[in-house]
Amino acid sequence: MKMSTMRTLTLLCLALAETQAGWAAEADPPNAKLTELTEMSMEDLMNIEVTSVSKKPEKLADAAAAVTVITQEDIRRSGVTSVAEALRLAPGLQVARQDAHNWAISARGFNEVFANKLQVLIDGRSVYTPLFSGVFWDVQDLMLEDVDRIEVIRGPGATLWGANAVNGVINIITKPAKETQGTLLVAGVGTEEQGFGAVRYGDKLGENTYFRVYGKFANHDDSVIPFGGDANDGWYSGRGGFRVDWTPSDTHLLTLQGDAYEGRVEQTFTNATPTPPFVQTVMDNYITRGGNMLGRWTRTFSEDANLQLQVYYDRTERDTAIFSEKRDTFDFDLQDRFALGSRNDLVCGAGYSLSSDKIGNTYTLSFSPARRNTQLFSSFVQDEIKLWPERLRLTLGSKFEHNDYTGFEVQPNARLLWTPHEMHTVWASVSRAVRTPSRAENDVRLNQPGPFPGTVTSILGSRAFESEELLAYELGYRVRPHERLSFDMAAFYNDYDKLRSFEPGAPVPGVPVIIPLTVNNLLEGETYGVEFSPTWQATDWWRLQAAYSWLSIQLHNRPGSADPISHGAEGRSPQHQFFVRSLMDLTRHWELDGEVRYVDGLPNLKISSYVVMDVRLAWRPNKNLELAVVGQNLLDNRHSEFAPTLLRTQATAVENSVYFKVTWRF
Repeated sequence: MKMSTMRTLTLLCLALAETQAGWAAEADPPNAKLTELTEMSMEDLMNIEVTSVSKKPEKLADAAAAVTVITQEDIRRSGVTSVAEALRLAPGLQVARQDAHNWAISARGFNEVFANKLQVLIDGRSVYTPLFSGVFWDVQDLMLEDVDRIEVIRGPGATLWGANAVNGVINIITKPAKETQGTLLVAGVGTEEQGFGAVRYGDKLGENTYFRVYGKFANHDDSVIPFGGDANDGWYSGRGGFRVDWTPSDTHLLTLQGDAYEGRVEQTFTNATPTPPFVQTVMDNYITRGGNMLGRWTRTFSEDANLQLQVYYDRTERDTAIFSEKRDTFDFDLQDRFALGSRNDLVCGAGYSLSSDKIGNTYTLSFSPARRNTQLFSSFVQDEIKLWPERLRLTLGSKFEHNDYTGFEVQPNARLLWTPHEMHTVWASVSRAVRTPSRAENDVRLNQPGPFPGTVTSILGSRAFESEELLAYELGYRVRPHERLSFDMAAFYNDYDKLRSFEPGAPVPGVPVIIPLTVNNLLEGETYGVEFSPTWQATDWWRLQAAYSWLSIQLHNRPGSADPISHGAEGRSPQHQFFVRSLMDLTRHWELDGEVRYVDGLPNLKISSYVVMDVRLAWRPNKNLELAVVGQNLLDNRHSEFAPTLLRTQATAVENSVYFKVTWRF
C-alpha cells in the first residue's frame, strides 16, 4: 500500500475517533471504562507477579534481575501478530525481522537468526533446538489471546534454567483454562497479514475441571527485496491445541496441554554445488510441522512450600531443499520449594532430557552421523536468605549439569537485593553461565559458495569444541519517585571466554577448491551497556512508556586464532535503541495506541538505522466485541532490519502495512 494512502487512512480513522469520542463521552458515565492496562497504578505495575527469576512467585519490584513483563494487555494494545514481534516491547532486547518468517532475536548482543545465547520457554517447555542452540521462531506461532504474560530476563539465568540461558531468558506463560471460558472468534485481513483467524472454546468438564480448545491460521505475504520486487518468502501456518486444568482439592493442580502445527514456507537459497558453475539458486517451498504434549502436577503444602513434577514430549519436523530434520524430545523435571527456618527459602530440583534426531543430508548441509541421541542430566539448588527482613536479601545458587558434549558443568550465581525504602530497590549480581555445544558445532558440514569462482567454503564442526563461558556482573535500580512515575535501570558487564570461532585451514585442491573453516573456541570478548525504562501515567486515560538501551561489544582473537569472520558479531547488534509508546483511552469505547521506535544501524551487515511508527485504533462497543485497525512501519515504504549470515538466503526489506481485526467473545 502506498504511503500516501496509509496516511490518508490513518487521518480518516483519527477523525472518526474524535467524532465518536465526543459522542461516547457524553453518553457514558465517566468511570465506566472497559480497558485494563491504563487503570493499573504504578504500584500495581511494580507488583506484577513474575516467576522466572526465582522459580517462585514474587513481585516485579522484588526481583533481583533485569526483568520485564509483557502482559496480555500490552500484546493486545500493541497490535502485534506474533510472539516475535511482541518481544519488541521489552527494553534491551534486539529484535529484527530478516524476512517474512525469520527473526533475529537476542539479549545483550550476538544477534542473528541463529542466535544461541537465549533460553526460550513456553509454559516451562524449552523451545530452543539443540540443532544450533537457537529458536525457529516461525513455528512459535501461538494464539496471542491465550498468552497471559511474557517474562523477559536480560542477563544470565543459567542457575535455574541451565545452559543456553547465557544472555537472557524468555518465558511465555499462557492463561489457565479457567480464564478462557466461552467462545472467542478472531478474524483479520491486511496488506501483509493477508488473512488470519482463530477460534477458541472453553468450558467446564466438572466442578473443578476446566478446558479450552483452539485453532488458528495465518497467511503472510512475501516481503520485498531491498530495491523492490517479491522476495519469495511467503508463509502460511496453522495450528490447534488444548489445555485442561483439574484441581481435585485446594492443594493439588493437574494440567495437561498440547499443540499441533503445520506450516508452508517459501525461501530462496543460494547454494554451492560440487560441479560447475559451483553455485545455484533454489526457490524452495518447504514444510514445517510438529506437536507437543505436556503434563504438570503441583502439590501445594503452604504459601512457602510446594512440589512440582513436569513431563513433556515434543516432536519437530522441517523439510527444506538444503536439509531435513526430525527431532523427538522427552523432558522430565522435578522441583521442590520449602522454607528452612524463618530466614531461608530454598528451591531445588532435578531433571533429565533426551533429544533424538534424524537429519536428511544434502551437499549444502550435512551432519555426521545423520542420527544422534543426546542426554542431559541436571540439578539445581537456590537459597534466598533474608539478611534483614523486608530490607536486605541474598540469593545463592548453582546449576549442575552433565551433557554428552562437554561433560560436567557448574553455573553458580549470587544476587543481592536492597530495599532501603518501599519506593526504591537496588540489586546487584554476579553469575557464571555456559553455552554448551550444539549438534551443528559438533557434526556439521556447511558448504557455501566461496569467495572466488571454482571455490567452496566449508564450515566444519568439531568434537573438540568446548562450552562458551560467561562471567557476568549486573547492577540495577528501580524507583517510584511519584505515584504516577517509575524508572527501571540496569547496567551490565559481561566477560566471555572460549567463544566460538571459525579457524581457516589449508585449501583442499580439487574441483571445486575447498576452503575449510573449522569451529573452535579461540575468541574472547566483553560486552557492556545500560538499559533505562521510564513509565509515566500522564493522566487517568493516558500512559507513556519509553526505553533506551546502549550496548558495546568488543571481541578479540585468542593466541593461535586466524578467524576472519567472527568479529562481525560486533556490528550485528544495534548500539543504540529507543522507543516511546503511548496508550490512550479516548473514551469508554475508543483506544488509540502508538509506538515510535529507533534502531541503530548494523554496520557489519550494511543495515542503516531506521525509525518506524506503529498505530492502533480500536472501537469496543461493548465488552465482548472489538474492531481495530493497525498500521505498522508507517514512516517509510520499506526498510531492512537484518541480513543473512551463515545461510545464503534472500536479503529482504520490511514493508509498511495495515490490517483490520475483529475480536468477538460470547
